[in-house]
Amino acid sequence: MRMIEIQRYDDLMSSRWDEFVRASRNGTFLHLRGYMDYHRDRFTDCSLVATLDGKLCALLPACIEGDTLWSHRGLTYGSWIVPLKHFDVTVMLEVMDAAVQWMAANGIKRLVYKAVPHIYHRYPCEEDLYALFRHQAALVETNVSTTIDLTCPLSLDRGNKSGVNAARKAGIAVGASDDWEGYWHLLSSLLDERYGTRPVHSLDEIRLLQGRFPDNIKLYTATLNGQLLAGVVMYLSKPVAHCQYIGATPSGKDSKALPLLFDHLIGEYQRQGFRYFDFGISNEDHGRYLNEGLVRQKSRLGGRGIVYNTYEITL
Repeated sequence: MRMIEIQRYDDLMSSRWDEFVRASRNGTFLHLRGYMDYHRDRFTDCSLVATLDGKLCALLPACIEGDTLWSHRGLTYGSWIVPLKHFDVTVMLEVMDAAVQWMAANGIKRLVYKAVPHIYHRYPCEEDLYALFRHQAALVETNVSTTIDLTCPLSLDRGNKSGVNAARKAGIAVGASDDWEGYWHLLSSLLDERYGTRPVHSLDEIRLLQGRFPDNIKLYTATLNGQLLAGVVMYLSKPVAHCQYIGATPSGKDSKALPLLFDHLIGEYQRQGFRYFDFGISNEDHGRYLNEGLVRQKSRLGGRGIVYNTYEITL
């Protein structure tokens, strides 16, 4: 018989953890310890490591609060991270069974599980969803994101095509930028004015993460005569180019700077061989509220809906 064992991650495992994530079917740079651990002062790490006959076979990025295990509160998505080979749904069922037993033995009464959306899978990887079903998991949150399939992208609608042409004729320049301070000031002002909030990452945090992952986190801006009009932060995890922070000044909106910037980025990441361009979710209140205007704006750029799902198992 196969022997699945579950243990709690410790820092001595960091190099093996990262090596496993990089070779996995569904891990992204968000699951690397350099990303996960930047906010360990806010979350108590309780990541799980599964071994099969003594060999590493699955990882669960997670944190713990009281008697609840989250996968992971500081990340957009968690999930069991699994290898390409020698891991099928039968192994996944055994891993989940062993993990549930470990959680029960350690006083954990609830698992909140944020599944990695299928667009991030480098090869089909939904064995965990079946294992959740077998453990009577409840779907407790669904957020809708808007995504372009770059292998067969839909065209921009007529209004955005016209806006792109007008912005280009006006001389608006778009491209990569290192002006993190200028863009964070713009973004923070917009969020405070509209919603009374601020970016999830502080300027120091996003600079720290971009320094650790320069190939994965990039800033792009639209400017006119040196004036910052709009921007977007891209999180790059092949096969997905994901928009993390989007913002435009009132003059940037009027001049159609964002459509021009998106038109540039969609073409750029299509040429680089990315499969999906993901604009991000348009929900609030844990999926219960849909910003319909925002969804329409994204769909007019050629995107269509995919979901980010969260499940819960009560032990």
